[in-house]
Amino acid sequence: MPVTSPSVHHGDLVRPSALRRLGALIARRSRTFVWVSVVLAVLAAAVGAGAMDRLVLSRFESPGSESLQTADILASEFDTGKPHIAVLVTAQQGRDVDDPEVAAAGQAVAEELAAMEGVAEVASYWGRGNSPALRGEDGMQAVIVARLAGDVTEARTNLAEISPEITREDELISVAVGGGDEVFRQAAEQAREDFLFAELIVTPLVLLCLFLVYRRFRVAALTLGMGLFSVVATLALLRIVTYITDVSTFAANLTLVMGLGLGVDYCLFIINRFREELERGRSVAESIEETVATAGRTVAFSALTVAVSLVCLMFFPFPFLRSFAYAGVGVVLTSVFAALIILPAALTRLGHRAARRKPARTGEGSGWHRMALRMMRRPVIYGVPALAVVLVLGSPTLGLNFGLPDDRVLPPETSSRQVQQQIRDNFAQEEMDALQVVTMGVPGTADNTATIEATATELSALPGVAQVDALTGSYRGGERILPAVPDSERFAGESDTWFSVIPTNEALGGDINEFMDQLAAVPDAETIHIGGYPAELADFRAALIERVPLVFGLILLVTFVILFLMTGSLLLPLKATLLNVTSMAVMFGVLVWLFQEGNLSDIIGFTAIGTLEPTFPILMFCIAFGLSMDYEVFMMSRIKEEYDRTGDNSLAVAHGLERSGPLITAAAVILAASFATYAFSGIMYLQMLGIGMAIVILVDATLIRAVLVPVFMRLAGNANWWAPGPLRRLHERFGISEEGDARAVPAGTNKPVAGAAR
Repeated sequence: MPVTSPSVHHGDLVRPSALRRLGALIARRSRTFVWVSVVLAVLAAAVGAGAMDRLVLSRFESPGSESLQTADILASEFDTGKPHIAVLVTAQQGRDVDDPEVAAAGQAVAEELAAMEGVAEVASYWGRGNSPALRGEDGMQAVIVARLAGDVTEARTNLAEISPEITREDELISVAVGGGDEVFRQAAEQAREDFLFAELIVTPLVLLCLFLVYRRFRVAALTLGMGLFSVVATLALLRIVTYITDVSTFAANLTLVMGLGLGVDYCLFIINRFREELERGRSVAESIEETVATAGRTVAFSALTVAVSLVCLMFFPFPFLRSFAYAGVGVVLTSVFAALIILPAALTRLGHRAARRKPARTGEGSGWHRMALRMMRRPVIYGVPALAVVLVLGSPTLGLNFGLPDDRVLPPETSSRQVQQQIRDNFAQEEMDALQVVTMGVPGTADNTATIEATATELSALPGVAQVDALTGSYRGGERILPAVPDSERFAGESDTWFSVIPTNEALGGDINEFMDQLAAVPDAETIHIGGYPAELADFRAALIERVPLVFGLILLVTFVILFLMTGSLLLPLKATLLNVTSMAVMFGVLVWLFQEGNLSDIIGFTAIGTLEPTFPILMFCIAFGLSMDYEVFMMSRIKEEYDRTGDNSLAVAHGLERSGPLITAAAVILAASFATYAFSGIMYLQMLGIGMAIVILVDATLIRAVLVPVFMRLAGNANWWAPGPLRRLHERFGISEEGDARAVPAGTNKPVAGAAR
């Protein structure tokens, strides 16, 4: 007995759904809708044109963390903080940095840097009494460190002028700029260049793919136009959001690929359904009405699943990740608007010029239909190899190892990476990675000299500590190696004092939290705060990982509920969730095998460091899970539509794969191609995003949707559509089902009248 959907009656007529009424309105007022859409597109382009200048940069900071509290204390009480850039001075002609002429030239660079706009504090090897922590092991290099004023965007904007001005080379010394802010400034510049490069490649590439799918240039250009509308409209929305909160520059990169990808994705299904309705003999207006009522509902459901996955990024307390939520939700909203409003109006104007040149093969004449039946006749023979391939691709996930980011995300020729590599090679420790240990209630006065010296001595004797700088001098290995210098006064506060603890590179590569716990156990003070760049990264990572179960759990739960409301089944949402998790394992497996372990690194062009920075994999999970559900919704809507009509599970699966398979494949190829343009990026993070997303999209559309879904549904049979009584009644009351044809239907029945089957 076929499962039927409840109808909403008004008298003896089925009340048309909101989407059907919308489709009818668009068909009647298509010219008006087209002109209004043109005006909106122009306004969006005008507003969105200034979005890139409003996007900001960000640091790895966790709001409310101890490391940020420490930074606030240092700024308010001591007028100091962690350094942002490192200027590497290299002596020329075989001299060393203690040569009087080299020392004078190096100190002159430090003084010049201190006088530049946007520089709040400068310290050099020579100004700190020849501190060993600022001197290279070969004696030919020394470091000047500087703290920048203003927020991160102001600091890096000023740095864009400071860096080239301070960089130089003469007969005496060479000067180059590195450090965290310079690395991320250059990464942001590279991301902007990659955005423009990807834009130049992806637009003609998508147009070519669309022409191969449609075989009509007008329809291909129209679909591309909808994707471009989504991009510019999302940029316009992001510009508006920037007046409320910070939005990262990297959000623009996601906007480009997802805007084109989802915009094209939704249009493919709308246009295909419109063509089907024309082939059934309906008029253009009737076809538009039916398309918006049926395919429009599928697009709306799909958009909801993608939006839910991306909205969950808002639960991370970081502006960087939230920026992708703003961009992703903006893309979804604008893509749905384009697919359900602008596109139907344009299709009404095109009419039969949008139809296929020859009708598509259906039923036994369709290769997809025959393939589905063949796989369902031998589900084990087809399903087991496909599942084995997926599991093999996902197996490297077991070796996933999250770590901290560094300069090696940039190309080797980038100046800041070259500076950082020289510091790694020639310095046993790095001043930029110093930890600030603030002892509250211990004033930095002469009365506490003995206490401060005892604490500094004990800290310097800890394993993994390269040097400790304090009010009383510099310490190493439990002994004072340098007396106090004028620069030491920075440690003195009226009620507190602090210590600069410089760890060895080996300590930084180990458990940084355990290392900080050892530091906190030494001072005899009321309260101890620890800050600095390593502490900020550790706090950021801890807060990120802490929220992962909540975010992933919400995504799984909400998408499960959405699919239940669509299908009325308990098994189908569970199946979709398990298969999507399998797809995610493939993505993480690819990331581990390629970017963590470094396989094919010479070919792709990146440097593996043995760990993955967690932000981008988490972002990719949210995007990929939403897109996987996107394809699931497209396929299940057609399968359920046919099952509601016939009650035959096998035929419904074959029909659903026949109708959705070619479109899912085309959409996946186009979306994967869009993401793959970032495989040529100079930033490893964007390469991860591009390659990882392209592979998981293709695997999901082929092995998962085209093989494992039909096989699973064949093995489950009519149990696919089962739900316990209470849930079935819940779905009957709150579920969202196909509203069907808006023709007269006798009251009291929910079967479509003859000829109403779609």
